[in-house]
Amino acid sequence: MNRPGVMLVYPLYASMRAIESPSTLDDQQWLTYWVLYSFITLFELSCWQILQWLPFWPYIKLVFCIWLVLPIFNGAAYIYENFVRKYVNVGSSNHPEGQRRVLQMMSLDARKSVESYIEKYGPEAFDRVVKAVKIYEKKKKNSPYLYSAHNMSC
Repeated sequence: MNRPGVMLVYPLYASMRAIESPSTLDDQQWLTYWVLYSFITLFELSCWQILQWLPFWPYIKLVFCIWLVLPIFNGAAYIYENFVRKYVNVGSSNHPEGQRRVLQMMSLDARKSVESYIEKYGPEAFDRVVKAVKIYEKKKKNSPYLYSAHNMSC
C-alpha cells in the first residue's frame, strides 16, 4: 500500500502548484489539508499505545486522507467550509469590507466563481453587481407583484 504517495507526495506537489497559482482558493484546500494531517499525526503520536492494538487504524487513516486529498471530494476544503470557517476571522482577506461580507455568505464554489470574476473584471465590477442586486432586492421588496416569477420573462 502506497500511503506516503497519497498522504505526502501528491499533497506536496499540489501544495507547490497552489503556491504558484494566482488564486488563493487552492491555498485554502492545501493549508487545511496540512493542518488536518498534522492533527492526525499528533493524535497518532499521542495515542500510539492504543492505536497499535487497532489493526484497521492505518486503513481508516488512508481512506480519510484520500477523502481529504482527492479533488473530486475536496475533503479538506469541506472541513474548512463546514467546521473551521465560522471560527476564523474572514476580516483578514484583502477584499474591501462590503466584498468580505458578501464572500462570507457564499459556499466555496461560489467564492471561487466570484474570485475568478473579480480577477477578470476587477473589484469595481463586483461592487457594481452587488449594488445592482441590492437595488433589485429593494425594488422587489417594495413592489413584490412587479417582480413575481410569472411576470418576469426573458
